[in-house]
Amino acid sequence: MTTGQRQAVLHDFSRVVISGGSSGIGKQFIEQALSLEPGPGVCNLSRRPPEVADAGKRLEHLSCDLADPDARKRVFSALAGRVECEDGPLLVVNNAGFGAYGAFPEPETERHLAMLAVNVAAPVELTARLLPALRRRGGAVINVASTAAFQPTPHMATYGASKAFLLHWSLALHQELRAHRIPVIALCPGPTRTHFFREAGFETHLLPEGISQDSDAVVATALKALAKGRPLIVSGWTNRLTAGVSSTLPKRVSAWLAGRIIGRFRLGRHPARPD
Repeated sequence: MTTGQRQAVLHDFSRVVISGGSSGIGKQFIEQALSLEPGPGVCNLSRRPPEVADAGKRLEHLSCDLADPDARKRVFSALAGRVECEDGPLLVVNNAGFGAYGAFPEPETERHLAMLAVNVAAPVELTARLLPALRRRGGAVINVASTAAFQPTPHMATYGASKAFLLHWSLALHQELRAHRIPVIALCPGPTRTHFFREAGFETHLLPEGISQDSDAVVATALKALAKGRPLIVSGWTNRLTAGVSSTLPKRVSAWLAGRIIGRFRLGRHPARPD
């Protein structure tokens, strides 16, 4: 997808609301939106502000610990009131998420509960809060799932299950909101060169060159799917192939295979939770 085509897609929106834009895929979404002149206003929800050059006044950061239900309620409610007073199509990108590597409940039960809060509760609550504005203003939702959604993932059991939820929830919402002309896109990237692997507890990234992607390529895939109204997109042809194979295998077989592959990764302890 060319730069001009990406810009054409994003030009349709007056505001972009994104969670987890501090780094990685989320930061790339923000940079793409801010590269437009004129372009949409951008609101980022995360603990740390994104390090984006020349953001100007179009980028607003709302500090929010997405694992904290009280913080989510306070920040999401305030944001919903503001976007309801604006006009023009709204793009919501539920991007925040993190994983943890190890036999359940390693590294600690609290980390799994926080993961469910960030990966599942946060996108559900944010979308619910902004849905009245989406229906009135028009717009779209992009939910960043994962190729982990297509099969059980031993050694990353909670993470894979959270992404499977996000995939199925996105596809159901897409059908529900068709009458309102609000597309809901489930974006399923594979291994991506971000901080995800380090934060998940891997000692090294261990990303095979043939299947790993940069964040820029993943965002380009998402915008292409949005332009075409496709409710599900897997980023990268190798990832599409493996996701397709995983989907056709019996679940017990795909779980065994995934466990063999993921189980080879070495574990390093990284207690800090990403934004």
